Amino acid sequence: MERVYNFSAGPSMLPLEVLEKAGSEITSYKGSGQSVMEMSHRSKIYLEIFEETKADFKRLFKVPDNYEILFLQGGATLQFAMTAMNLMPRTGKADYAVTGSFSDKAMKEAKKYGEVNIAASSADANHTYIPQQGELKLDPGASYFYYCDNNTVYGTEWNYVPEVGDVPLVCDMSSNIMSRPVDVSKYGIIIAGAQKNLAPAGVTVAIVRNDLPGHAFPYTPIMLDYAAMIKGDSMHNTPPCYSIYVLGLVLKWVDKLGGVPAMQERREERSKLLYDYLDESKLFKGCARPDSRSRMNVTFVTGDPDLDKEFVAEAAKQGFVNISGHRSVGGMRASIYNAMPMEGVKKLVDFMAAFEKAHK
Repeated sequence: MERVYNFSAGPSMLPLEVLEKAGSEITSYKGSGQSVMEMSHRSKIYLEIFEETKADFKRLFKVPDNYEILFLQGGATLQFAMTAMNLMPRTGKADYAVTGSFSDKAMKEAKKYGEVNIAASSADANHTYIPQQGELKLDPGASYFYYCDNNTVYGTEWNYVPEVGDVPLVCDMSSNIMSRPVDVSKYGIIIAGAQKNLAPAGVTVAIVRNDLPGHAFPYTPIMLDYAAMIKGDSMHNTPPCYSIYVLGLVLKWVDKLGGVPAMQERREERSKLLYDYLDESKLFKGCARPDSRSRMNVTFVTGDPDLDKEFVAEAAKQGFVNISGHRSVGGMRASIYNAMPMEGVKKLVDFMAAFEKAHK
């Protein structure tokens, strides 16, 4: 069977080149006679994979020397507690921007550990927009400011970095990391579940400014203590070895194509094509406000739930899979992460145009 165009929000498609490379090494990595899945994480051969992956990530994402790169487990969801348990003790308070379902979950998790100020919320319009700088209600005594840079469910993305003074910025970049250059020095902590833009599910990247760890609540489990994870170089216990290996392959693929700037060019080209069609369409309508549109997750509807279901079913028959909107909002969602080729978006737009013509 030919490969389909997988528009899943996560786990998402991986570059074919990466899958083929991983497949060729599945039983014997570089002639070692063993799979990466079988290796001791303390072995010389695996440590070479680990260190090279971390070095490539640091170089490609331009991570400054005063930051640590961690490869953790538990997804961004576990980071909702980990960030709070490590940073909340500074003042007992934190600011949260609630612009979608995951930032809402993070906010609720943080309330277990301190006082939370809702610095901004887009719930008044069903999270179809991102509040701008002048709308943020900041607490100067906050331990940190938390936001989710790209909202997969609602299809919105921050088009600026919040200015919050000396308060550390904590940002969930799970669904748009490595899709555009980022000035890491503006952040205290960046977290990202890898299963959208970087690797298979299983590994979570955390970029932590090295002056922030060391102040966790005394009851913080050791696996949720950034200081302990840094001390053990992400290996306090067995790390997600195979996901880290595939992450390394993806980073080499990104590098080969021109690095993060090239990923930004690709994302702008893909999203422009799809949004341009939506703006002209008489049948399909984009859900997010134009100034807040995500370049990673394009949400749209026909206005008729039954017709939406028909479109999703017909799309699947044509090889465009996982295009249903999140179960909480319905409609459609095309997730166009780094690995989605431009050809996939072009063919999707052609199919949408044909579907629209047939349903005038």
